[in-house]
Amino acid sequence: MMRFNDPIIWTFLPTPIVLDFIKSLPYKLFIYYCTDNFQATSKSAGKIAKYEQKVAQKADIVFVMANSMFSRLAKFNKNIYCIPMGINTKVFTQYKKSYLKPLEIKNITTRIIGYIGGIRDIIDQELIKYLASKFYDYTFIFVGPIQTNISNLKSLKNVIFTGEKLHTDLPAYIQHFEACIVPYLKNQYTDNVSLAKLNEYLIMGKPVVSTTLEETENFNKNNGEILYIAKDYQDFSRLLSEAISEDSAEKRTQRQNIALHNSWDKKIEQMQKVIDMTIKERIKVNLNWQDQLLEIYSFVRKRVVNLLALLVFAWLTIFYTPLIWFLAKPLKINQQTLKPADAIVVFAGGVGESGRAGQGYEERVQYAVELYNKGYAKSMIFSSGYAYAFNETVVMKALAVSLGVPANSIFLEDRAKNTYENVNFTKEILEQNKWQEILLVSSPYHMRRVALVFNKTAQDIKVTYAPIRNSLFYLHPIRDSYGEKTRKQVTTQQIRAILHEYLGILYYWQKGWI
Repeated sequence: MMRFNDPIIWTFLPTPIVLDFIKSLPYKLFIYYCTDNFQATSKSAGKIAKYEQKVAQKADIVFVMANSMFSRLAKFNKNIYCIPMGINTKVFTQYKKSYLKPLEIKNITTRIIGYIGGIRDIIDQELIKYLASKFYDYTFIFVGPIQTNISNLKSLKNVIFTGEKLHTDLPAYIQHFEACIVPYLKNQYTDNVSLAKLNEYLIMGKPVVSTTLEETENFNKNNGEILYIAKDYQDFSRLLSEAISEDSAEKRTQRQNIALHNSWDKKIEQMQKVIDMTIKERIKVNLNWQDQLLEIYSFVRKRVVNLLALLVFAWLTIFYTPLIWFLAKPLKINQQTLKPADAIVVFAGGVGESGRAGQGYEERVQYAVELYNKGYAKSMIFSSGYAYAFNETVVMKALAVSLGVPANSIFLEDRAKNTYENVNFTKEILEQNKWQEILLVSSPYHMRRVALVFNKTAQDIKVTYAPIRNSLFYLHPIRDSYGEKTRKQVTTQQIRAILHEYLGILYYWQKGWI
């Protein structure tokens, strides 16, 4: 058994689970390190943005990676510090200059302009096309995973995409670049990005040309205007020529020194000083604990006793009576008589049910496989657009295949971001295969919303609802760690999930989806 004494809790995600965790565990410090603007990242990431204010308010220290994050969170916490992305210097300082050219650029005889990082929708593809035409005697190399449609760029003769590479392999590519670029579109997301690649370019001594982004401009101001910042396409072309022509041994040394100053060792040293200072301040405050205790006692005695009594009554009513399950009963659709269908459709959970990635998809897949093995259908459809490391449908398919379902019997619908899209995108697959009858597997308390959407938008599909029979998430009465029943009837997570379903139905009604 692990025994913790006054731990320092450090989180990168402002989730409800973190808030519950700090309520139940005594700690020395609670630190929130904000590395992303969740509202600007994606709709799924935006779901946790509403909890960020509470996490920032509860934190003893808030670290942020970008100045825009600082501005957003400073109103919730005064003990906030901006510490941008650092660099693992060893990867770039210990590489051997004698490395052979990587295979993709081995036979290139022209000079090279390079980019490292994910090829995402934040790349300004029109800018790349413009530069490729202006610098026709150069080759543009893009090193990183392709995460968006690049069909417009693949036809360019002097543009090459290598695909994803190991981080340790990057120096072998960068050493052959004449200049490095950051060709990003300017938007709310990119203005919040702290770019590790800036220091990775600089530590290799390479000149860097970037579009006008808030964080690259801040980096430039704080590091002696070391970057070339372009206002538009023509300016980018001009500065790229200037960066290459002005390059010198003196400038390369200057760039490397800046990157070394931005190493993760330096960043962690800055954070450690802040943490030590905060702990010392807390110790000073705690020395006067007797006066604080008397004040708290007086306040509670005069103003809070009645409120506490009311809260205790409410707490007991909510958590120790079947009230919540009575209120949740209309959400359920009892399992109907099962009969053979064209396909078994499984709607996955993403983070909508509990706030935890992947919650519940295993038991949904297992139940669907059970129905498949009993011969209720010869095909399965997994629907979910949620991705956490991997797309959820890919993980579901892997589980189903491991349980004996042939891979060619499984269809994946990986675009849906909500139940409404689950239904409509699944309907497209059904229509393509001329299927009209399905068994629908999902969470028991999610079925009502699913049925309402089917009744509105897919009336021609005959649906037999088959909710999972023994949902671990919705298990009640509650059992303790030894498997014994407790007097508690419901958990906070279960209440949140049931409320989520009711609010979802209300929202869908407002949108006209049901």
